[in-house]
Amino acid sequence: MKIILTKIYNLSDHIQPPLGLGYLANSVRPKHDVVILDSLKENIKRDDFFSYVKDTSPDVVGFQVYTYDIPLLKDYLKIVKKANKITIVGGPHPSAAPHQTMTLFQEDLDFAFAGEAEIGFPILLERLESSNYEFSDIPGLIWKEGRKIIINSPSYNQNIDQFSVAWDLIRPDEYPEAQHGAFFERFPIAPIIATRGCPFLCTFCAAHFVVGRKVRKRSIENIFEEINFLYEKYHIREFHLVDDNFTLNKIFVKNFCKKLLESNLDISWATPNGVRLDSLDKECLKMMKESGLYLISVGIESGSDRVLKLMKKELTVKKILNGVSVIKESGIDIAGFFMFGYPGETIEEMKKTIELSLKLPLIRANYFTFLPLPGTEIFNNMEKNNELEKVDWDHFYFMNAVYSSNGITRKYLKKIQRQAFLKFYCRPGIIWKNLIKIKNCRHFKFLLKRFYHWIIMS
Repeated sequence: MKIILTKIYNLSDHIQPPLGLGYLANSVRPKHDVVILDSLKENIKRDDFFSYVKDTSPDVVGFQVYTYDIPLLKDYLKIVKKANKITIVGGPHPSAAPHQTMTLFQEDLDFAFAGEAEIGFPILLERLESSNYEFSDIPGLIWKEGRKIIINSPSYNQNIDQFSVAWDLIRPDEYPEAQHGAFFERFPIAPIIATRGCPFLCTFCAAHFVVGRKVRKRSIENIFEEINFLYEKYHIREFHLVDDNFTLNKIFVKNFCKKLLESNLDISWATPNGVRLDSLDKECLKMMKESGLYLISVGIESGSDRVLKLMKKELTVKKILNGVSVIKESGIDIAGFFMFGYPGETIEEMKKTIELSLKLPLIRANYFTFLPLPGTEIFNNMEKNNELEKVDWDHFYFMNAVYSSNGITRKYLKKIQRQAFLKFYCRPGIIWKNLIKIKNCRHFKFLLKRFYHWIIMS
């Protein structure tokens, strides 16, 4: 079968290799002809995508779907379905909201997957190709029997060494410099995943719907096979560990760093997805620094102990101050993630968050507005309280204020976000530290675009 796996064009500053599609492509490539289309990287908008499908005439079109893609997805599915192609979606949104996804697009969506699909996707294609329509045993499959929607339980395989990325279909060396964040040390860059799973209960996070609760680790040997391949084949010189919990197992981290030191590879690396502050110690940080780590991102979220408790972050302001101090002593740069507009949060508590971010020794800070991600505990609470009708689902981006509560308007929430960015980055020391890390004109243009999206637009 001829298959297109695609990430649709949308508003995003993060143009980076779609690892999920890379893993899926490799799982079916032994028996099928697969193409990965990153519409964001290739600047392929809706009409161009439809022309691409018409010209290539695939049998199956699969979409990687985030919640912010939902308002756009309807048109994509409708046109693809009119061409009599099989439509499949997967990714964070259908994993967290399987029934809603299939209900919303029932006429034009054939199948969806919840959770990891490397096992289920090849089975589905085999059944479709042989006209065997027995789907009840396919893990994670969301399908229809007449008008009835059936959701199979996802499977999270313990042996993740068996999965690999179709890097030749992604070409990481052809991606722009600032992939995951705004800055980098070396280039080209590739993201890799060393572990999957998240056991924590943060009320605003939906990661466990995709990767499960149990943390599963690749073997160190398997990770370095990939690193060496990317280093030699595509001349990758920086790696971004995009795990949800890379530093959770300290022995694993130390073995990774030891192997990296022994390899003598000329690389830098970072953890742009963020790590938990309470998962780090001085010995780990020392080895991470020695092996080429230059930046740790940490999810701080709030400067209010009350809000942190509501979020179930298992953090306090005191723990945050101590944890960031330990990282700073190691000589590694720190970026912090913060959130405004969590349900019930007050203006004073948002101001405390800004004050904390200015107090901490961070080189960069990112201030997100709260998004009620489907399936999360806070989403379910809002649904019970009829709060979801207040959400601007058509502009579901972190740079927008899509929801506000506690008598605070969305306009004021956006104002708080802008103030935080300007207060943090308009300090002379921070300006200088970031200016000297701009690599070239193209990188500078990317930063200007990012500034426009987050500060000027909306």
